Amino acid sequence: MSNSFLELAVIVAAALALLSLGGGLYEFLVVDPFWPKRLDLIQPNRGGISRKRFWIPAHTAFELSLIVSLVWAWNNPALRLWLLMALGSHAAMRIWSALDFIPKALAFEKAASIEEAAARKWSRRSRFRFPLDLWTCVSLLFAVSIVCRG
Repeated sequence: MSNSFLELAVIVAAALALLSLGGGLYEFLVVDPFWPKRLDLIQPNRGGISRKRFWIPAHTAFELSLIVSLVWAWNNPALRLWLLMALGSHAAMRIWSALDFIPKALAFEKAASIEEAAARKWSRRSRFRFPLDLWTCVSLLFAVSIVCRG
């Protein structure tokens, strides 16, 4: 593949990482302050938002583009370093989410009622994933600068 394919792959990975960062910001700035009092806001079967309709395609597209970028950039040590840092921070966030946040989010989506304090605690803890997402984006922006300088 040509260098332009690598440029495109890295730019797409960075754009998708920024999209995910925006999705996370939307959740904790717009959705999370209100749903603990209105559980129906996050329950698709009651007319609420379906987080998985955004997150599953967003993460899948991002992770595939990051893996493709990493494979094509493997012979470029400087680029590979930034892509590996992006992969590491994203993997840490995804593992943490899979073990802690996603199971609780699914339980909230199915619950008939919840303790507001527990929901608020979950929302506050969820914000701690933001620095990992931010570092993923920063790493990918450094990767974009390297790949576009050629």
